[in-house]
Amino acid sequence: MKNSSQILLLALLIVFNCQSSFSQLDKQAELEKKRQQLQEEIRQINNLLFSTKKKEQTVLTEVENIASRIQARENLIKVTNQQANLITREINSNMNKIDQLRKELRVIKEEYAKLIDRTYKSKSDQSRVMFLLSSESFLQAYKRVQYMQQYANHRKKQGEEIQKKTTEIQELNKNLLVQQKEKQALIEENRIARNELQLERKQQEQLMATLKQDESKYTKQIKDRQREAAVIDKQIEDLIRAAIAESNRAAGGDRRERKTTTFAMTAEAKALAANFTSNKGKLPWPVERGVVVTRFGTTQHPTLPNVKTTSSGVEIATQEGTTARAAFDGEVLAISIIRGSVKAVHIRHGDFITVYQNITDLYVTKGDKVSTKQAIGKIHTNPTTGKTILKFLIFKNTNKLNPADWLYEM
Repeated sequence: MKNSSQILLLALLIVFNCQSSFSQLDKQAELEKKRQQLQEEIRQINNLLFSTKKKEQTVLTEVENIASRIQARENLIKVTNQQANLITREINSNMNKIDQLRKELRVIKEEYAKLIDRTYKSKSDQSRVMFLLSSESFLQAYKRVQYMQQYANHRKKQGEEIQKKTTEIQELNKNLLVQQKEKQALIEENRIARNELQLERKQQEQLMATLKQDESKYTKQIKDRQREAAVIDKQIEDLIRAAIAESNRAAGGDRRERKTTTFAMTAEAKALAANFTSNKGKLPWPVERGVVVTRFGTTQHPTLPNVKTTSSGVEIATQEGTTARAAFDGEVLAISIIRGSVKAVHIRHGDFITVYQNITDLYVTKGDKVSTKQAIGKIHTNPTTGKTILKFLIFKNTNKLNPADWLYEM
């Protein structure tokens, strides 16, 4: 009973150690993926926000741009620290394993040395034969043969165990060297990132000093932008309400149903909406490459403490000439004019609507069926700032949703 309990305990310890090892590997892979994503985000911020210096940029725009880069840099340093700490734990764990293996190896070698000594003392064929011939019965002779065989097998196993433990120690030592190099590389990367962050913060402080000299002027600029965005948001919301009423009227609903703020859906529309819902968090971005510069909802301005900004969707900076693409299968519900030649494309997916704002050259018209990732139009580039920014919104009927919850790894 005692032996059974010990075996069970040993089995549980082995399972726990294996799970812990796999968990560590998974965590390290996850952190490495995040680190690479943040490095790519910083590269894109540099390319998309800081490569347009020939264009006119206000102090306010510069402050907001550098705040985006500082945030990404801080996140990168945090993730790199987590990676280095995890590697440190792995190094310590491996050192403990090596220490334990060396102790086990020492014990096995001592036992093996004793076996060799005993074997040497009775190694002559004559002594083995005499050992067998001195048996009092055939059964005893047979048992002595078995004993000699078991003794030889035990000796062989001890030799194999020594080889196995030695190989394990060698492999762990190799892993230690690799891990130590990885840790040093991460530490060096973090050192460079911290130096860059320090320079960026100094630059930000200088810009903020300029900003605060005429804070009221820049606060007014932000409020003007917010008012303009609110007007466009209302235009989009009114269009959606009108589309719902038209859809419900076409479906033959009574007057009360026509006034509701939800789509009357066919079986096909319900299936499409269910498919859209099942892809929450997995939808492709509405641009092939880009970086989020404005997030959904109400946020504190990065440098003006008394200013909060509100966004009905996300704004994604991308390269000049980039086309917007449909985030899911659907039908072009409407195309609205935002200002001048700049438009917004509304695509319906059952009772969901995705809106692609800041489009110039259109590739679709109202009523077109579109598929996931299909190009729907070219994104407008601001001739003053040189920035190419797509605003992307998601609605369920008339309710605004956070695109970051729906798009893949936003």
